Amino acid sequence: MQHATLTRALVIGLAASFALVGCKKKDETSEMTPPPATAPAATTTPPPPAAAPAAVTVSGVSVGNTAAADKSVAPLTTLATKDKIIVSVRTDGTASNTTLGVRLTFQDGQVAGEQSATLNTTGSETTNVEFTNANGWPAGKYTAQVTVDGQAAGMPQEFVVK
Repeated sequence: MQHATLTRALVIGLAASFALVGCKKKDETSEMTPPPATAPAATTTPPPPAAAPAAVTVSGVSVGNTAAADKSVAPLTTLATKDKIIVSVRTDGTASNTTLGVRLTFQDGQVAGEQSATLNTTGSETTNVEFTNANGWPAGKYTAQVTVDGQAAGMPQEFVVK
């Protein structure tokens, strides 16, 4: 009987050893397992700098076919097919090598003409941009749109060619 008790104690001791070793092994693996990665601290990216306001502004746009000595253009809403189209742009402010663009768009969205001028001014100024068409302008509605350094400026002007 002692032999059975001894065997039983040995089996129980051996089973307990395996259980402890098994538990110990799990503990070691959990110690070896790196802690879960935490998200890096949120970094705040500063917002991009706001675009500097234009130093020059468009104060008026007129479309006509003749310019006065002071570059002013009497606004017309109807022009003839053989007329020279003059887009007169009044600006205020300071500009140094600033691009003034003028685009004529026909009623179907097709660009009928596009030109640019360079502004160098320190006050009020009028810049005229002239468009001609040797074959005559097709009859229809047109829009003159002004840009300053690629950004829309002033009110688009609509006119009709008959």
